[in-house]
Amino acid sequence: MALSVLNNLSALAAENNLNNTQASLQTVLEQLSSGSQINSGSDNAAGLSLINGLQANSTALTQSATNASEGVGLLQVADGALSQVTNLLNRAVTLATETANGTLNSSQSAAANQEYSSILSEINTIGQTTTYNSSQVFTGSASGVNIYTGDSSTTGSSIDNLYFAPLSSSTVGDSGGTVVQSSSGVFYDLSKDTAGALTTAAKSTDTIAGGLKFTVTNADGTTTNFTTTATTLSGLVQEINKDGIPGVTASLTTASAVGDTGVASTDTGILLSNTNSSVVIANGTTALSDTTTAGTVSTYTSTKATETISYQLGANESTTNLASTDLLTAGDAQTALTSINAAISNVAAQRGYLGAQVNTLNAVSQVETTQQQNILAAQNSVQATDYAQATSNLSKYEVLSQTGISALAQANSLQQEVTKLLQ
Repeated sequence: MALSVLNNLSALAAENNLNNTQASLQTVLEQLSSGSQINSGSDNAAGLSLINGLQANSTALTQSATNASEGVGLLQVADGALSQVTNLLNRAVTLATETANGTLNSSQSAAANQEYSSILSEINTIGQTTTYNSSQVFTGSASGVNIYTGDSSTTGSSIDNLYFAPLSSSTVGDSGGTVVQSSSGVFYDLSKDTAGALTTAAKSTDTIAGGLKFTVTNADGTTTNFTTTATTLSGLVQEINKDGIPGVTASLTTASAVGDTGVASTDTGILLSNTNSSVVIANGTTALSDTTTAGTVSTYTSTKATETISYQLGANESTTNLASTDLLTAGDAQTALTSINAAISNVAAQRGYLGAQVNTLNAVSQVETTQQQNILAAQNSVQATDYAQATSNLSKYEVLSQTGISALAQANSLQQEVTKLLQ
């Protein structure tokens, strides 16, 4: 190679290698100090995306386990209240059996009836004052209480809809209902596409026209209608979930998530999960449409809606009315005794349902905790710094940094030798 001073190629090469070494050294130091081998998208773009997804799953699962625990707490409050009702009914059995014997005089029967009336009043009080988080428990609301658990995705989520029958002296206990599970639903595609290609995706901020109508057939054969009035897509979802339509929940999702292959997979819309065969979903007075996308709304029956467990009131739903009973005479006491025994049976059935849901939510909590642990392990394997490898790289780059500086110094001093030729 010719001896020249125009460009110091050796120095440039040494400088480039030194810069690369310094960048690698900085990356290793960042990994060692943060404990993470991926600290920016430039470190590993695909890995960062995976980590962020796993973090979302882990966060949702952690809260889901808490949600399940809170649901168990609610159920235990209700079960504790009903256990006291059972104790009161057992005392009522004693009083009714005693009065039915016919050996008591009228004043003694009146005294027994007075205590019996107090028992019925206490049952009323328990039904009205039993609360959880300042909310009344025994409301008898058909919408129930939704306990949501999942990993933040539609396919990985479930809802346990808890039903608490009304509790008073005229409605004691509950039996005849059934627990059902379903993942069926209806997907309303609100996006605009052409020949299966997405043109305009529906967004939560879109304005809508028309609405949906929900017709609920009650256990007594009567019907109740819910008609939406929201003017935005997000408002529609919130309204449906707030209305407390038995067995129905709403969410925004994509066609691919619900299995709709007849349109673009990225089409978005509203998915209505429905576990209640007594609920019919249809358009309201005016058909639902998304006025922002100006697309044609298509519907798709999905089997990928949120898994929902709910309590459905049966045609032979049974509660016991004790409000009309008394112990004033032996005959009245015998009649009351039959009703009290029926009430004890119905309360036992109600407590059986609550106990089953406690076991269900405990199982869900354990599954969510185990899943969260495994997800963290997967996240750790991708994200966590391998300190053995990182410290080895640190030593390597420290040596390369020193040798690079020496090489650069040598390359700079080498050109100075040219001056000796001019002497």
